[in-house]
Amino acid sequence: MRVRVKLFATLSRYVPDAGSGTPFETDLPEGATVNELVNRLNLPPEEVKVAFINGHTRPLDWPLQPGDEVGIFPPIGGG
Repeated sequence: MRVRVKLFATLSRYVPDAGSGTPFETDLPEGATVNELVNRLNLPPEEVKVAFINGHTRPLDWPLQPGDEVGIFPPIGGG
């Protein structure tokens, strides 16, 4: 299945040619979860804090569907 991915902030450095917030598509096996997507993209799990699926916050064990749009964010500090 094909999903659309947006990596934000520092996460984009782990995927060649992925700009922060710039969407790209990737293929996954049917029934893959957000965690499996994180692993497929070689993102360090400790750097993944929040995932949005089609605009809604979802847990990392959320099963993805074909055509889903996935936004992945690292922990963000500020002050």
